Amino acid sequence: MNLADAVAHLSPERWEQANRLLIRKALAEFAHERLITPEPGDDGHYVVLSDDRLTRYRFSATLRALDHWRIAPESITRHRDGAELPLSALDFFIELRTSLGLSDEILPVYLEEISSTLSGTCYKLTKPEITSAALARSGFQAIETGMTEGHPCFVANNGRLGFGIHEYLSYAPETASPLRLVWLAAHRSRAAFTAGVGLTYESFLRQELGAATLARFHRHLTDQGLDPADYLLIPVHPWQWWNKLTVTFAAEVARRHLVCLGEGDDEYLAQQSVRTFFNRDNPGKHYVKTALSVLNMGFMRGLSAAYMEATPAINDWLHGLIESDPVLRSTGLTILRERAAVGYRHPEYEAATDRTSPYRKMLAALWRESPVASLQEGETLATMASLAHVDHEGASFAGALIERSGLAPAEWLRHYLRAYLTPLLHCFYAYDLVFMPHGENVILVLQDGVVRRAVFKDIAEEIAVMDPDAVLPPEVARIRVEVPEEHRLLSVFTDVFDCFFRFVAANLADEGILEEEDFWRTVAEVVHEYQDANPHLAERFRRYDMFAPEFALSCLNRLQLRDNRQMVDLTDPSGALQLAGTLRNPIAGR
Repeated sequence: MNLADAVAHLSPERWEQANRLLIRKALAEFAHERLITPEPGDDGHYVVLSDDRLTRYRFSATLRALDHWRIAPESITRHRDGAELPLSALDFFIELRTSLGLSDEILPVYLEEISSTLSGTCYKLTKPEITSAALARSGFQAIETGMTEGHPCFVANNGRLGFGIHEYLSYAPETASPLRLVWLAAHRSRAAFTAGVGLTYESFLRQELGAATLARFHRHLTDQGLDPADYLLIPVHPWQWWNKLTVTFAAEVARRHLVCLGEGDDEYLAQQSVRTFFNRDNPGKHYVKTALSVLNMGFMRGLSAAYMEATPAINDWLHGLIESDPVLRSTGLTILRERAAVGYRHPEYEAATDRTSPYRKMLAALWRESPVASLQEGETLATMASLAHVDHEGASFAGALIERSGLAPAEWLRHYLRAYLTPLLHCFYAYDLVFMPHGENVILVLQDGVVRRAVFKDIAEEIAVMDPDAVLPPEVARIRVEVPEEHRLLSVFTDVFDCFFRFVAANLADEGILEEEDFWRTVAEVVHEYQDANPHLAERFRRYDMFAPEFALSCLNRLQLRDNRQMVDLTDPSGALQLAGTLRNPIAGR
């Protein structure tokens, strides 16, 4: 590819469209989070003023449940001094920097994330337009790479700061470019491998790499006079090798603590999380999740070597809990266990930093089960993020699944809720156990468009037990966190209701498929169904009331606008909450 072709997606027309779409989202989500207050104007339009009150953004909108703003992108105009100006997302954030709380330090980095997000949108606009109906009949990875929006709440949701344009084209999930992972040999004096019950390092690596590749890697070491028994193998994202490890870990390479073995043989596809890879050549093999020192959506996307050590044990513990619980088994819930992990600890960087430093998260990996091997006849897979997807014609993926299923919309929804919401409720009420159950962290198992069961993933880093008195095995104790009573149910109200159902419900209502009233009534019915079936938890249901009149509005963009490098300390999830009043609970009184 020549230099000009690399930026061919950045045309004036696509840039204008991308800016319009992003400003629509910014107006909607910032109004939702009460960072800005649209004022009613003439002809049913709303107006938002810049900080200096000289620039006016005017648009039409419908306000739905959970203070959800449905803004027509084509209706947005920008005016100053009596003249209409072109829409510019970068100008928008500068004009409202005070309202948004953007500090002098954060603003330029945030603008760079917005620029990258816009560039990604321009690329997506060059792809063939696939209808939701066609996508609903596509394969797992076609759906995964067909997502266009990213996280539905975050405005700067595709920053990926660190990727150049050639790397974006090679590694972004929406480009669907296959790649091979780089493999390093790491000296055992600095590296550690842990695995779940029944797995050993040698057998696991032979299964993942194959005997021929493993032998090739071992020859590479012996040819340099090194003993393969002294090393552990670590898969590495190509970007991480070229841009970080060759420089930041140069001493380790020079001393042969790290030895580059070359690429593996299997081709992988990047998933929505960017640093997790699906084996395209052998779909039944494990996903590989790698460290990636790229700034994206509020975090440097590294992997902690220290965290990796307990990862398989945490996954085995949760797997055992699910297997032993009849309610969870009845929902069909499974998890993709992170079966093995490997991490490399750099003693000098550890001596120079605290536990949260990105320098401690540059070289680690884990292997996660693939859902493909567990499929039954006629079952297919889709990332749950797809339910919030809307195509170029305004048709939703959820609506397309409903159409394909032949079920009444509320009945289709009930199947989905029983598979997804019921296990979340039971884990919370029975075990004080919460997940991070956003769209990218859940895979749906479908049959003819109907959700049959849910598969949760990204376990070890993102589950938590909120009961300070819970008896946990020592190797699992890390997942215990302290959360104030009044914040505990936000794990459902925020992550499920506000950050996911809000969008799915609005899309279905816009299409005339299912009215919001019917959507939330069905949610309430499934919650009642679960509670009626588990009367032994009645006291917990009263203590944490799913039908409370309102709940706190926890704001995700406020987190990123305040600190876009480290939004949250995962060991203290409630400590960083940005709350802005309350939302009316859409299932209250039902």
